[in-house]
Amino acid sequence: MKRKTFLSGLLEYGGLVLVLVLLVSVFSLATDHFLQWQRLQIIANQMPVPIMVAVGMTFVLIIGGIDLSVGSLVALSSAMFGLVITNWGGNVWMAVPLCILVGTLCGLINGTISVAFRIPAFIVTLGMLELARGATKVATDSRSIYLGKTVEGLDAPLPWLGLSPAILLALATVIIGQLVLTRTVFGRYCIAIGTNEETVRMSGVSTKPYRIAVFAGSGFLCALAGWAYVAKHQTVDPNAATGIELAAIAACVIGGTSLMGGRGNVVCTFIGVVIISVLQSGLAQMGVPDAGKQMITGLVIIVAALIDVIRIRLTGGKTQ
Repeated sequence: MKRKTFLSGLLEYGGLVLVLVLLVSVFSLATDHFLQWQRLQIIANQMPVPIMVAVGMTFVLIIGGIDLSVGSLVALSSAMFGLVITNWGGNVWMAVPLCILVGTLCGLINGTISVAFRIPAFIVTLGMLELARGATKVATDSRSIYLGKTVEGLDAPLPWLGLSPAILLALATVIIGQLVLTRTVFGRYCIAIGTNEETVRMSGVSTKPYRIAVFAGSGFLCALAGWAYVAKHQTVDPNAATGIELAAIAACVIGGTSLMGGRGNVVCTFIGVVIISVLQSGLAQMGVPDAGKQMITGLVIIVAALIDVIRIRLTGGKTQ
């Protein structure tokens, strides 16, 4: 049993790390200055938003759901942040709570409607995607709002690392998310719900609060991502984070999270985000056009899904 667990862990983490090392090696040989601390700093400081969104998406996928509204919630949360500062005479410390409240409330609405009325999360979050994006455009009058000195310094790199506070916060969400998933009753029930929800119900446990909490948590992390977006760009953009839901799902799939529920790992999702970020940065430095980057990234996702199927069979599991 221990040997089987060790083999599973080796394939789960070691395979992803190997892919990452190979990517870095290829781009280091194919381009100049890729493997330099300054370049790695740039890549790292671009990852807070996708990391936070992907952590929340991991939990949503584990329970067998999906959240298509994450990009719009990032944009709406950041818009609320900007409105407090520019139109309502507030400061950063007033803006952050409202930003978090809006994202969490939208996630709570997603979960409550999906659970209470038994509507597939795909439909509910698709509706929220449009609703939140439209609300963002109304709030910003469909224009970018430059915040400038008001938020200057929020994303200032730490002098001894060159990394922004946002990436450190994102790493903290990875650690906390992994601990919640693997070391708490909540995490174990999330996995059980995704594996066989009916069995959980028959054991006398209501699955509704867990499902609602997962979507609320996803909204909360989207709000944190909205803050990180504003801190980095010093701008509120009504089109912020468009399409990030696909990138988040891709990172989860690369990290081995099952789209059918019941299996996932926050740390592996984080490595998936790093792989995608390194891949896109390396291709950009090589001069590959956007269309080429999309094709190559899509191919990597398909290969990752195939590798995941092979991994499950090698470790004696079953594909969904």
